[in-house]
Amino acid sequence: MAGHPIPYFHNDAGHPIIEIGARKFMCVGAHPPFDHPHEFLDMGNDTEIVCPYCSTLYRFRPALVADETIPAGCVYGEKVE
Repeated sequence: MAGHPIPYFHNDAGHPIIEIGARKFMCVGAHPPFDHPHEFLDMGNDTEIVCPYCSTLYRFRPALVADETIPAGCVYGEKVE
């Protein structure tokens, strides 16, 4: 998980929805220098949450591990070209 105690996710590609395997996580927006303040998000018992900075909709998918995303490549530190 890129050395963080909770997963960090980014949305460099501007996906409208990112499915993740964690209910508590950080959204960084995009990789620096285009990131926003690192926002801690907690879904609680819900299955979706919207980042208040970048408006990415994150959807919990229990079949995924904490540092896995659909579409792939949205874990902070990863860049998919």
